[in-house]
Amino acid sequence: MEENSLHVAIIQADLVWENPNQNRENFTKKIEEITQDVDLIVLPEMFTSGFTMTPEHIAETEEGETIIWMKKMAFQKNAAIVGSVAIKDNSDYYNRLFFVHTNGLIDTYDKKHTFTLAGEDKVYKRGNSKVIVNYKGFKIQPLICYDLRFPVWSRIAEEDYDVLIYVANWPKIRVHAWNTLLQARAIENMSYCIGVNRVGLDANNYEYSGHSAVYDALGKKLSTIQPNFEGVEVIVLNKKHIDDVRSKLRFLDDKDSFSLE
Repeated sequence: MEENSLHVAIIQADLVWENPNQNRENFTKKIEEITQDVDLIVLPEMFTSGFTMTPEHIAETEEGETIIWMKKMAFQKNAAIVGSVAIKDNSDYYNRLFFVHTNGLIDTYDKKHTFTLAGEDKVYKRGNSKVIVNYKGFKIQPLICYDLRFPVWSRIAEEDYDVLIYVANWPKIRVHAWNTLLQARAIENMSYCIGVNRVGLDANNYEYSGHSAVYDALGKKLSTIQPNFEGVEVIVLNKKHIDDVRSKLRFLDDKDSFSLE
């Protein structure tokens, strides 16, 4: 693979409700069927369970089977893997994103904006800090679903990054907002923006249509994955694109200063 590039596989999939074993098996098949060399594999939010508000049925620890599985897949494919999982940490539940490196090291992010409309805030403890992952010459900020609606949380301020990632269970009924905001986040931060969403029906009869996408720093859509269907697509990100756009246009030099409290 060329220098200063990142080959990213986005996996848009249906999820089996509260069945981690079956979901891991399904994703194993999809990952093993990727024939191209890739650097990073992106899975949806809560990819082992769907967006469940009863984590006591399926939540794991960081030493559980899903994290072991992610490490195994990352090693086998020589590619980092990112996705979120319902985790029990002491007596609290978290919607926790894991960025698993090929060497087994892990970066984690706990979803800050828990989805009050579904009562996620009553079940899962919210996070309060962002993480910037340094990987193969790229700085990556991973976020989760509802975080997409809050631009201040992703806005480039003191910390810089090249790629935003949103993993999601975003319902079809509000997919116009998903499409619009993903593109907006790319444009306003002059970064790549990746959104990976599920498809299918969940146990609450909510429908998900995917619309997983990758946008470049000017908001141009790079991906062609089809809505409503399972699919895997590999997109190449180039560091030079970020550097060239930012140095030529310099819009970030005029950004507003602010602090998060």
